[in-house]
Amino acid sequence: MTKNYLAIDVGGTWLKVGLIDRAGNIIEKYNERTVTTGLPEFLVQLHRVIDRYAGQIRGVAFSVPGKVAHPTDTIKGGGSLTFMDGVNLRDELQLDLPVAVENDGKAAALAELWLGELNDVADGMAIVLGTGVGGGLVLNGELVYGTHYQAGELSFIFGQIETGMATSIGLHGSAVEMIKRIGTQLQLPEIDDGLTVFEHINAGEPAANEIFDAYANQIVLLIQNIQAITDIQRIVIGGGISAQPIVVERIREKYLAFFNGNELVKATLTPAEIVAGKFANDANLFGAVYHLLMQFNQEV
Repeated sequence: MTKNYLAIDVGGTWLKVGLIDRAGNIIEKYNERTVTTGLPEFLVQLHRVIDRYAGQIRGVAFSVPGKVAHPTDTIKGGGSLTFMDGVNLRDELQLDLPVAVENDGKAAALAELWLGELNDVADGMAIVLGTGVGGGLVLNGELVYGTHYQAGELSFIFGQIETGMATSIGLHGSAVEMIKRIGTQLQLPEIDDGLTVFEHINAGEPAANEIFDAYANQIVLLIQNIQAITDIQRIVIGGGISAQPIVVERIREKYLAFFNGNELVKATLTPAEIVAGKFANDANLFGAVYHLLMQFNQEV
């Protein structure tokens, strides 16, 4: 049997599927709508996807929203897929194959650690801009999980003491919400049309750039606070919008403006390098496979 692995990135809207070989090459990939009606129907969907690759794979690697408690790989919370709270996919699926499950933000960091922009960095972090803000912290060349496996859950950083998520970076740093705000402001037929939104941003449309600048400043504030705590070398920006060069360019520009404009910060701290992730929307697929390989000591 060839050493190929099935990676499944579970999102609240899309299920991303990739067949990846041991060297980290995507052999094929596709997306389909995530079944969100409940756990039984969702498991039927997963079995159907996995059965499609019967006899071709050595293991199945999942990236999922929510905290993942290792070594059992039990999902906590499940993000928008609340039916996954408390679920252990390895037990539920009962496959005759190795199964590994990783949090989506940590999977993105593992992808960069394996084959991307954190491969040669001792201390760094991946920040994933999507529906919320995911993250994975790497120290001394290893992913940091924390005592409760929740290190890097950036969406739960708050700006004020307030019940609910209204002041959280998960809301204010949401790329999806930023795009919707611009789409609404520009009265686009589809307010979540990211490609059209970035056409307006790149064209210098004032209303679009005002919202985009405010969004970039939210991420700058997050990066500054991360750097003050961790003192890392490199921050990798991931998520689908990271494929737009202007995203990292604008965040880097705003970050350096803040850093150089604050004399005490500049005199005391060293800024982090900010770069775009290598894999954009595919990062979680690669990271899930790398987690599978590490969990089974490269023996699968």
